[in-house]
Amino acid sequence: MMAAVDQLPFIVAVCEGPDLNLVACNAATRAVLSGRDIIGRPVRDVLSDLAGQQWVDAYYEVYRTGQPITGRQWRAHIEQPDGSVHEMFATFTIVPWLDAGGDRRGVIGAGFDVTELARTRQAAEAEAARLRRRYEQSRDVVTALQGELLPAGLPVLPGLQVAASYLLAEADTAAGGDWFDAVARPDGRVALVVGDVVGHGVTASGVMGQLRAVLQERLDAGAGITEALEAADRLAGRVRAAHAATVCLALLDPMTGELAYCTAGHPPPLLVTAGGVTRYLPASGGTPLATGGSYPVRTDVLAPGDLLLLYTDGILERPGGGPDNAAELAQVAADATAGRALRDPSATAADRVCTQAVELLVRLGGYADDITLLAAQRVPVVPELVLEVPAEPAALRVARAELGAWLAAVGAAEHDAFVLQHALGELATNAIEHAFGGEFGKDMIEVRAKLHPSGLVEATVTDHGGWRVPDRQPTRGRGLALTAQLVHSLRVDPGSNGTVAAVRHQLTRPARLLTRIDQTPMIKPPAETLHITELPGGDEARVRLDGPVDAASAAQVRQELLRRSRGGTMALTVDLTGVTHLASAGVSALHLVAASHSDGQAPLVLHAVPGSPARQILDLVGLPGVTP
Repeated sequence: MMAAVDQLPFIVAVCEGPDLNLVACNAATRAVLSGRDIIGRPVRDVLSDLAGQQWVDAYYEVYRTGQPITGRQWRAHIEQPDGSVHEMFATFTIVPWLDAGGDRRGVIGAGFDVTELARTRQAAEAEAARLRRRYEQSRDVVTALQGELLPAGLPVLPGLQVAASYLLAEADTAAGGDWFDAVARPDGRVALVVGDVVGHGVTASGVMGQLRAVLQERLDAGAGITEALEAADRLAGRVRAAHAATVCLALLDPMTGELAYCTAGHPPPLLVTAGGVTRYLPASGGTPLATGGSYPVRTDVLAPGDLLLLYTDGILERPGGGPDNAAELAQVAADATAGRALRDPSATAADRVCTQAVELLVRLGGYADDITLLAAQRVPVVPELVLEVPAEPAALRVARAELGAWLAAVGAAEHDAFVLQHALGELATNAIEHAFGGEFGKDMIEVRAKLHPSGLVEATVTDHGGWRVPDRQPTRGRGLALTAQLVHSLRVDPGSNGTVAAVRHQLTRPARLLTRIDQTPMIKPPAETLHITELPGGDEARVRLDGPVDAASAAQVRQELLRRSRGGTMALTVDLTGVTHLASAGVSALHLVAASHSDGQAPLVLHAVPGSPARQILDLVGLPGVTP
């Protein structure tokens, strides 16, 4: 019988008694444990090199509990007679060995050497991981291409709020040929475009970019709907991959609500009235591009508060959609417009429709194609900002807050609001420093801001004083240079009745380009009072600044940092992450502190998160000591 057991092609080990002395094993076991004294010794001694690998513990656990243990592809490092270590994988079972009376006598272990199987599995997993990384890299390239070809931002316009979202397809082909655009035209009207190129991948994305560029150029030049679509049609006739692309093109006058549109083989726009009533506009009868048809135009009128939604068919042709996907889209759009869907009171109705409609409609059944939504709602025109403040540093925060509220009302994005608040803050600071004691005795400055139909903000800071050179540190005088770098244009006109400084800056809002459905994090409102606190650790030379560092607080910052660094003789670390506004006066203060550390014996380290208000300014001025 033992001779037969000895020939079994798998590992067998029989252990007896509480010490689990090995009393029998076959040739396969002896081959694995080559060169060892096996029979009659406790398994803990025979397998001493496996201590800590759970193998020995498993034998004694089975003897103690009477419960079998099974393992699948366990890894073991086994010492060889020559001192080397052999790695093997085994699938095994350890069971109790009972005598004729049912009492526990020992344990029996049986297992298979599955090292080759495990190696094959590992190789397959490594190859799968390599292919997955390659796929993800390819997808990232297409996704990046798609993002570059779509508009960098949507215009912010008087009387109209525009928003868009683009959800990339879940399919392996990644980004497709959907696109959107919003073009503010010289005649005050806005062109809204949503299109869809057949197919996915790099080719579809490239064709989409060409069609979008042609339409954008023609619309920006003042072409009508038919003329613009005919230009795109000619391109599609020359580019095979653009054949049968569909487009919905609408021209809207935000002031009157007059709407003209063409559905070139594309689903018709959805209108959500201010009262919550929804209706799909009639299709115009246009044909897909390069199919030999025409591009007739229909008209309609949007009342104040009405919202127009353009979309691609990916939102309608959902795998898990109901019997009437168009009705579902209309209902969700109405609920989002009225704020009855997901609660997001800080978002505009157009933003809510574009984000919530996608999330609510695809979360049950998913989606198979790219989804693009472009919404525009008529809203009241925000009046021009006119503000007079005393020519004193304490008034700067009041002016900044008023300007921030006005920018929020017109719909400016966070970055543009930061740029304009900073720029006008510098101009106001400059006016305050130069306007005291003016010829007319009016120690007031005037701030004005107006949003033009092109989406351009023109803002001015006017003083009524005479030019005066203030007493200041040599490191000051950066205000105008900073302003010129932040905005699109800067003009300063000194005159006999005072000085007018004007900036012009184009406002845009980013569209949401999504690779998955997610939630937008809440943004903590910035602090409006400067706070200087110590970082954890009890070291007064490691501090954090929160709030505005401007003309009103720069002296406090300079004095406090110099005190904590003992005039630059002790190393100083300053975290600027919480700084909401870093004016040129604040930059000057930091320069003075940096100058006190210039010998390098006691370094100054400034932390500022990339993209934060402080980091944006520090990157412009090149202040030494800045770290990521």
